[in-house]
Amino acid sequence: MVDLHTHTTFSDGELIPSELVRRAQVLGVRYLGITDHGDLSNLEIIVPAMVRVALQLNGVLEDIRVIPGIELTHVPPSEIPSLISMARGLGARIVVVHGETLVEPVAPGTNLAAIEGGADILAHPGLITEEEVTLAAEKRVYLEISSRRGHSLANGHVARLARKLGAPLVFNTDAHAPGDLIDRDRAFGVLLGAGLSWGEAKEVLSEGEDLAKRLGGEGNG
Repeated sequence: MVDLHTHTTFSDGELIPSELVRRAQVLGVRYLGITDHGDLSNLEIIVPAMVRVALQLNGVLEDIRVIPGIELTHVPPSEIPSLISMARGLGARIVVVHGETLVEPVAPGTNLAAIEGGADILAHPGLITEEEVTLAAEKRVYLEISSRRGHSLANGHVARLARKLGAPLVFNTDAHAPGDLIDRDRAFGVLLGAGLSWGEAKEVLSEGEDLAKRLGGEGNG
């Protein structure tokens, strides 16, 4: 089980990193991305802190790997590419961009800027266009299927276009509270509910694990 989009008290989450990791570990999560909300005001605080947390926990825990990252949130689209580069320079191994969800006033153009800027994951991209999904397929930017209330409303649309146009999908919880974390069986249910077949759902979870390993979630501290 992989979950590459979660939040702690470093932004608007309810749990400190260590407790988040422990709760995820008990549910069978083996790769956990901590991606608190960031913009230019706090990037230099959050990313180095998560790098330190990952270094410490990955040194002592054997069955879960922590991947330090950031979720760029409500950033003006023109600034997204430069902040993606900045986050990586600070040590973020996963960069998520808060996409144009149906339930928040995210600036139009955010989805496209995230894809063009080379984010790792475009979170809850709402009513993303075919042109944007085609570009995501070309650039291998993963589109998120979310289990979070509200953000999950467009899961079926995202899954349908991703299958049609060959864009990669990843499942995440976008967890902010203990009850947001889920196990593998629940993740399968969300993916099936998005219109994916059993085999497609299994493939999404498998590709999520491959993505986590590529981003440095195993053996890199």
